[in-house]
Amino acid sequence: MRVNQLAKNLNITGDTVRFYTRIGLLSPAKSSVNGYKDYSDKDQSRMQFILSARNLGFSVDEIKVIFSRTDQGESACGLVRQMIQQKLEETEKQFEEMVKLRRKLSNAVEDWSHKPDKAPTGNMICHLIEGTYTESSQLDANRESSMMPSLED
Repeated sequence: MRVNQLAKNLNITGDTVRFYTRIGLLSPAKSSVNGYKDYSDKDQSRMQFILSARNLGFSVDEIKVIFSRTDQGESACGLVRQMIQQKLEETEKQFEEMVKLRRKLSNAVEDWSHKPDKAPTGNMICHLIEGTYTESSQLDANRESSMMPSLED
C-alpha cells in the first residue's frame, strides 16, 4: 500500500507516515519500477504501535529502543513495563507541582482581587507579582521551620 492508503487506514496524515519513515521507524519497500514506497502490513502494525506508544507519552527515541529489541527477536515487554512505571512516577511529580502552582495561582487571584492597581515607581514593576515572592518565601520558611524537630525533643 502507498503512503496515503496507510494514512487513511489509520486515520492519520500522509505527512505523519512520511515523518516516521524518514526517521527510520518504518521501512517500506521501494518499487524498482516507479520508486514509490510500498508499505506492508508489518509497516501498518508498526505505525499503529507508534501511535499507541505516542498516545501513552513514549518519545520517538524510546520507541526506537523498543523496536531495536523486537527487531532482534527479543521481547520488549519488561523494558516497556519499566519505562511506563518511570513515566507514571514522572507524571505524578509533575502533577504535584501543577497542584502547587494551581494553589499559588488561586491564592494570587483571591489576594489580588482586593489590592489596588499601582503605577510603577523606582524599581517596582508590578507590586502584585513582586509581593508574591516575599510572601511565598516567608510561607515556605515558616513551613520548613514548623517541620524541623525542636532541640528539646
